[in-house]
Amino acid sequence: MSTANVDDRRQLGRMRIASVLEATTLAILVLVAVPLKHAFGMPGLVAIMGPIHGLAFLFYIWMLIQSHFQIGWSTREWVRMVLCAFIPLAGFVNERLLKHRQDALAAA
Repeated sequence: MSTANVDDRRQLGRMRIASVLEATTLAILVLVAVPLKHAFGMPGLVAIMGPIHGLAFLFYIWMLIQSHFQIGWSTREWVRMVLCAFIPLAGFVNERLLKHRQDALAAA
């Protein structure tokens, strides 16, 4: 197995972690914190989850940029991964797709 292959697999692993982290924080923010704020007048969780999700989002984008330049994704893959950052729970689908790609590299 080539060194580039191992490096790409590691980068995909980091990208998978970033995807799950971003998806989890977005889901908590959109599906729990925002409804609590607007339905029950409880803004506390938004004040906590907003900055946490912001950091997770920045980490995801940073990993996405690194992965794009290291692995050389197609425009279609790049657009899919950017869109996944804005759709609640889509990051979990993205993580599965990244795992399949990581497994394919491991088999090569």
